[in-house]
Amino acid sequence: LGQCSRIFMVWLVTHSIKPIQNEESVVLFLVAWTVTEITRYSFYTFSLLDHLPYFIKWARYNFFIILYPIGVVGELLTIYAALPYVKKTGMFSIRLPNKYNVSFDYYYFLLITMASYIPLFPQLYFHMLRQRRKVLHGEVIVEKDD
Repeated sequence: LGQCSRIFMVWLVTHSIKPIQNEESVVLFLVAWTVTEITRYSFYTFSLLDHLPYFIKWARYNFFIILYPIGVVGELLTIYAALPYVKKTGMFSIRLPNKYNVSFDYYYFLLITMASYIPLFPQLYFHMLRQRRKVLHGEVIVEKDD
């Protein structure tokens, strides 16, 4: 899911919509992603070498607390900045009638994408907090069966 959202943000939003490329929100999500990936791959590399410094482990399970919300805010503000351009140009939209008898409106797709952050962000964020507790504090999380 994470990689798909990054491809979407880079290619279908930021790269495709030139007027938003200088938005400060783009810097927000790019910095958050960059620090996240440096931390993640440092963690993987040192783990593979069987020499994981505590700071790298600590960073892997703590930096997200700030970086994840910063990245999400940057992504949402960037999509929001793209909305007027997408509405005006109709980019990536398919209007009826056409030979395939299909309609797609990229503007509404972006609105639905933004709305999807409401249920998904807390779910993913709290999952990461549980992982953090388990790894850094050795807590065993017992999931309830419904």
